Amino acid sequence: MYVKNRGEYASKHVLPKKLAILLCFASFFAGMFFTNRMWMVPDAKSIVKKTSRTGDEQHVDCDMKIVLKNEDNSSRGISGSQHSIETVDKAISDLEIKLMAARAERETVMKDTIISEDLKNVELTSRRKYLMVIGINTAFSSRKRRDSVRATWMPQGEKLKQLEEEKGIIIRFVIGHSSTSGGILDKAIEAEERMHGDFLRLQHVEGYLELSAKTKTYFSTAVSLWDAEFFVKVDDDVHVNLATLGMTLTEHRKKPRVYIGCMKSGPVLARKGVKYHEPEYWKFGEVGNKYFRHATGQLYAISKDLATYILINQDVLHKYANEDVSLGSWFIGLDVEHVDDRRLCCGTPPDCEWKAQAGNICVASFDWKCSGICRSVERIMEVHEQCGEDKNALWTTNFVQTTRSSNSGKIHMREQA
Repeated sequence: MYVKNRGEYASKHVLPKKLAILLCFASFFAGMFFTNRMWMVPDAKSIVKKTSRTGDEQHVDCDMKIVLKNEDNSSRGISGSQHSIETVDKAISDLEIKLMAARAERETVMKDTIISEDLKNVELTSRRKYLMVIGINTAFSSRKRRDSVRATWMPQGEKLKQLEEEKGIIIRFVIGHSSTSGGILDKAIEAEERMHGDFLRLQHVEGYLELSAKTKTYFSTAVSLWDAEFFVKVDDDVHVNLATLGMTLTEHRKKPRVYIGCMKSGPVLARKGVKYHEPEYWKFGEVGNKYFRHATGQLYAISKDLATYILINQDVLHKYANEDVSLGSWFIGLDVEHVDDRRLCCGTPPDCEWKAQAGNICVASFDWKCSGICRSVERIMEVHEQCGEDKNALWTTNFVQTTRSSNSGKIHMREQA
């Protein structure tokens, strides 16, 4: 088509007017149709799912698959972000706990004037890892008991140092100071320490009614000085098989917040004047109620996490009259695994002897009626000879690789003369 100078159309190239209008409308509606077709987002509700004969598979339009895939990727992205945030939060929380523990450790060590300066300097600069720290609770009047323990299950001199270096086991008699600091009682302990080198002195005033406070101070001090997996408390009138104790604890080394002992639930004694009287009996409900489950006080062990918890919170942990009840109360409300292991509370011969002959070496032996070995100074050697593990068991056991079920780590009873 072309236009002449006078504006007339060349007849042979001009379309009819009606046909041109019709083509314009047709082009307009065609454009609208294809535009809607290309840009319309499918509605999930309007898509008809085609189900196979088996009914196991459902197929949808390809466009819907793309939309669902994008939504799935978005969900995964959100889920991944939430997981990353939770991981970072947990890492920050762990660092905060470690920071609080480090501060508490430093304060505990530096304010304790009884701990030697050399020990402070060494432990604050370099801390190796140990399997366990065993604190033997003792008193000023218990010199003969301590000597009987040294003569039986506790290594002495160079063997004690070898035990620390080769097996990662720390053993110390735990004692505070007298009400008259620097008096004759304290000087006697200092002389004994120079002779044997096996004491851990606490910033604590000794007294039977102060055992809960002593227990709290022991764990706080021990975890400040030694980086160990487990912390053990035992009385000085109890016989212990160290190799069996070490193997028992290694069974739980991968568990966080573990509390191991012979769990019991004795009656709350409300009447004054009786042994183990509980002045705060009313907190446990009606008269005649029992305590919550807790480990008996002759021997128990806790993991490093729990010892650190005691260290950080020592100023606000409540003390009941009985130290084993106090320890159990500190873990109520925490995510703690209670392990009830009866090998930690065997009786004296013939009980522990029969078990040893059957291949079930006891961790600890004592008399329930005496809350320890009755007349332990005279009888602990007898218990050691009849219920003790082989004298070489401690030095041949590999606490890193050995498990209870392995034949290489089986503990044998002491050979009889």
